[in-house]
Amino acid sequence: MSDLLDTKELTAALKKCPEWEYEENAISRTIEFEEFMDAIDFVNDLAEIIDEAQHYPDILVRDTKVTLRLTTEDEGGVTELDIELAQRVDNLAD
Repeated sequence: MSDLLDTKELTAALKKCPEWEYEENAISRTIEFEEFMDAIDFVNDLAEIIDEAQHYPDILVRDTKVTLRLTTEDEGGVTELDIELAQRVDNLAD
């Protein structure tokens, strides 16, 4: 299990993931697609990465937008595991 990041570590880590925002002990990002099916295809591709990492974000699909929220509940906030998965999401989205 990954340890909870302190404020300084979290600030540095978020510089690697500028699309992500910190709020309420989690990081989140919303990605907008041209079509609803593009959003669904993204979530399906993301499912493989999530399964491999064995770290499951909250996923909200609303029309052409996918919002992801990452936190490590056992630790009560954001850990390196969340940052690593956020970077993998960024690679898939970009």
